[in-house]
Amino acid sequence: MLRRLVDRLTSTARINPKNYAAKISPNRVASLGYALAGWLYMLRWQKNTRLMSVASIIIAGLALWLELKPVELALLVIVITIVWLTEFLNAGIEAAIDVASPELHPVAQVGKDVASAAVLLGVIASVIVGILLLGPPLLVKLGFSSQLP
Repeated sequence: MLRRLVDRLTSTARINPKNYAAKISPNRVASLGYALAGWLYMLRWQKNTRLMSVASIIIAGLALWLELKPVELALLVIVITIVWLTEFLNAGIEAAIDVASPELHPVAQVGKDVASAAVLLGVIASVIVGILLLGPPLLVKLGFSSQLP
């Protein structure tokens, strides 16, 4: 019984990806190149990524103008990164589903919709964090409030 459990837990680790993957990176520099190629793909073909680029730059500029504390800047970086990560993963999942299910299967649609929901969740969280971090100092800068809470 213990042996079966150990076999089950280690079975995935014994799979050699070279036997199944379409392309295995030969080194770290090549891996970086593949990652940059993926990012450029996203910028070229995914309009949400272009919108995210503009929004990220605006938020970063606003945060610097408002002179946020380093911890607050770090929180903004984290939530912005979460949105980028989920968008990239969503595109990857959708591409894999499109290849695996050329005729749209209802469960394939579920996979695509759930991946999109992950992006939405990240966006909602980032908007809430953005309002909490940027709102009070912005109101002070604009003269609507004389002091921060």
